[in-house]
Amino acid sequence: MILNTGSRTDIPAYYSDWFYNRIQAGYVLVRNPYYPSQITKYQLDPEVIDIMVFCTKNPQPMLDRLSLLSAFDTFWFVTITPYEKEIEPYVPPKEQVIHSFRRLSALVGCNRMSWRYDPIFITEQYSVDYHIEQFDQMAKALSGYTRQCVVSFIDLYEKTKRNFRGIRSVTKKEQEMLIDAFSKTAKENDLQIHLCCEDAGLVRDRVDADGCMSKAVLEKALDCKLDVPKKKMARQECSCLLGADIGAYNTCGHGCLYCYANYDRETVVKNRKLHNAASPLLIGEISENDVIKVAEQKSWKDRQLDIFDLL
Repeated sequence: MILNTGSRTDIPAYYSDWFYNRIQAGYVLVRNPYYPSQITKYQLDPEVIDIMVFCTKNPQPMLDRLSLLSAFDTFWFVTITPYEKEIEPYVPPKEQVIHSFRRLSALVGCNRMSWRYDPIFITEQYSVDYHIEQFDQMAKALSGYTRQCVVSFIDLYEKTKRNFRGIRSVTKKEQEMLIDAFSKTAKENDLQIHLCCEDAGLVRDRVDADGCMSKAVLEKALDCKLDVPKKKMARQECSCLLGADIGAYNTCGHGCLYCYANYDRETVVKNRKLHNAASPLLIGEISENDVIKVAEQKSWKDRQLDIFDLL
């Protein structure tokens, strides 16, 4: 199975102590965001967890203790965008994140690293030309440390429009101009760009719309085949394996105006005060009304294929 940590919050940046405590305890509890009294228990066992997937804007807090994950395979999405503090108020400086990215890549391997350049939006300051220039500079800085990049354009959810006043969609012409330029940069820096839930008409040389955390991507990272159970995908337009996330919404401290996972800053501050690094839950404690269900977990590695490969 795939264990996800980053669709709802940034665990490496803000909750690394808690996460490593859970690794040592051997299990984690996850509250259902839609039915809060329902809790799922996952065993943190490398025999059934084929790969742990992290999404973060700051992997640095995880790095000095990464040996604690030596029994597990990991895959890392690290977001590095060109925005300043008025957009991403609590994200570390880009130079620092790039340094951490390169250090992490040296530890886990470039095939297990993915650079996220998203979401893209256009303003007078963050123009098409500005994005093209910044993408090129970042790609050069990360060349050799990853072979893939995820790109998407901003989605205007109601909470995004509320928290990010005046933001607009990226026009089709702007998208084409950006992807044409990114395609050239990707070829120059040996990158494959994965579009995240975007129009397949944007597919170019070194640009696909096949999914950034798809079965194929993770098989390449693991260097083995996966026998993924057939089930309804988390997002209809996306082939990514997004289930089994141990995070919680409204808990990420970065404060990005475009955030899809946070309702507002006040809610985040309130929730973070309920965090206890010793609790099996990311936020809060178990109550007498909670119902804990043990997740069905099994390895998806196609071990039969591995046997035949050895013959």
